[in-house]
Amino acid sequence: MSAGNEQLGPVVAPEPAEPVAPLDRPPAFSIVIPTYQAAATVAEAIESALGQEHPAHEVIVVDDGSTDDLDRALEPFLGRIELVRKENGGGASALNAGAEAASGEFMAILDADDAYDPRRLSALAALARARPDLDLVTTDARFVVEGRSVGRFAATSPFAAKDQRTAIFDSCFLGGWPAIRLAPLQALGGFDESLRTGYDWDCWIRMLLAGARAGLVEEPYYEYRLHPGSLTASRLSSLWDRVSLLEQAARNPAVRGDERPGLERAIRRHRSRAVIAEARASVDGEATPHRPPRLAFLRGIEPKARFAALLAVVPPLARRVLPEDRSAEQRLAKDGR
Repeated sequence: MSAGNEQLGPVVAPEPAEPVAPLDRPPAFSIVIPTYQAAATVAEAIESALGQEHPAHEVIVVDDGSTDDLDRALEPFLGRIELVRKENGGGASALNAGAEAASGEFMAILDADDAYDPRRLSALAALARARPDLDLVTTDARFVVEGRSVGRFAATSPFAAKDQRTAIFDSCFLGGWPAIRLAPLQALGGFDESLRTGYDWDCWIRMLLAGARAGLVEEPYYEYRLHPGSLTASRLSSLWDRVSLLEQAARNPAVRGDERPGLERAIRRHRSRAVIAEARASVDGEATPHRPPRLAFLRGIEPKARFAALLAVVPPLARRVLPEDRSAEQRLAKDGR
């Protein structure tokens, strides 16, 4: 359903399963900023969190074992933020630490190199107040390269208002920065710390399968700053992580029989994309040349992926034929420079 609201702006959300009455007041939001080696950028993130028109219940910075000069960056904000320190354990671990420390009803995620528009929390609070049946609320995001807007997230990953349980298999239409109702998140055990990347997508899958519903304010109130070097560094591993989290979803007993064909198609598509990307990386000297021929015999891949894996044994031809694999973020980062 698409709807308009003077306070919210355009909203995309499923129809309520039953009539809902708006809350008398909005729920409390804890902004959590997971931080690792981000001393150069975290101050701007914190300033944007503290500068919300609708004040956060609290702003929590989780130091995930940083070794840079984070203390100097945080010094101007002492007394206005909560600081959680922990040994380095990865992004999922940092979010779980933030969720454990949070005392609001919702945890709103803000990466340490991104920023909130001053109106973001107002929009999230208004949506959560108007639709108390939603456990995940978010806004659109602007992709920013060197201070310049180069696109919007919903243009590349449209938000799904219908069939959210199956739409989430095809793409992470929520992005990585929603506000999450803490009670159902904690009931599901939080974020999966065994995943290096994709733990946000995995979490939204588990929440939606458990009965959560999600809504979007279409205004781009999140500033997602693209850094070309960091985006390309772990591209291959992130593609395989997507396969792993979808395979994990297939073992979730909450997946209904009529939902399994769509999930299997999504696994096949993402597995095929990872094989093609690995074949291309191997001929470019960015991955081991020994894996693609073995991947040609992998079950559950598309014919074009099998062909790409076999073609990788002839690098000169493969370089001319195989496409480069770049995410939408990588394309926008490169074009926006």
